[in-house]
Amino acid sequence: MDLFSKVCFDCSRLITNNYSTSFSLGIKMFSTELRAPIYAIYGFVRFADEIVDTFHDKDKAKLLNDFKIDTFRAINEKVSLNPVLHCFQEIVNNYNIDHSLIYGFLESMEMDLNKTIYTKEDLDKYIYGSAEVIGLMCLKVFLKGDDHKYENLSPSARALGSAFQKINFLRDMKSDYFERGRVYFPEIDFHNFSQQEKNDIEKDIDSDFQKGYEGILKLPNTAKLGVYCAYEYYLNLFHKIKSLPPGTILNSRIRVSDNRKLYLLTTSAFKNKLGMI
Repeated sequence: MDLFSKVCFDCSRLITNNYSTSFSLGIKMFSTELRAPIYAIYGFVRFADEIVDTFHDKDKAKLLNDFKIDTFRAINEKVSLNPVLHCFQEIVNNYNIDHSLIYGFLESMEMDLNKTIYTKEDLDKYIYGSAEVIGLMCLKVFLKGDDHKYENLSPSARALGSAFQKINFLRDMKSDYFERGRVYFPEIDFHNFSQQEKNDIEKDIDSDFQKGYEGILKLPNTAKLGVYCAYEYYLNLFHKIKSLPPGTILNSRIRVSDNRKLYLLTTSAFKNKLGMI
């Protein structure tokens, strides 16, 4: 069984490395014992997201429902021949991850099957399920059963996840609209996206970033650098987005160069070594 589990975790690591260079680099900044659990969480959420965003010639609703059934069967039976679900169930069971977080995530994926125009209530629900709960799952891993600290840091973890997701929405506005027909920000007309609307969204993200940063400083040293690297990456991406007019956001996908990512990792590690975070 140990060999089987190792192979399953290797699969989730491979998925992470292939789908996200940025996330893969960030995970390497965690202490060794945290990397496999975070790979497992990423592999799970990546595959669910892949169902709703990629398999256009398939019955997405059925695939997602089957994935949901298989997920909770794996968790309850503590085994699965699906390598992604097998290592995910290990993490859920070993770290006592609340099943409501998993339901919240899958509900957001279900929203992507049908929702195209989001109200404020829809957006809050979607961001909670698609981003905030992932931060909470990771927080469970970081804190290794310290429920008191988990309760204290949960608002910061949620805020950071919310900031990251809203930045993703701004970065991906063009592809979300033209490829998927989605407009996540409520009452936003894609064809008349104004500077004031952009400013209001950015102000909201600034507030989330501040709350999230306060939580990063309270994380254990095993996790702090990895989360801080993700914070620095998204902060740099956010600064690029803030510097650009709405028209540019609508017509291109803003990104941070690979050289810049490596620079951010290096400087973050240096700050951590000096005790500056």
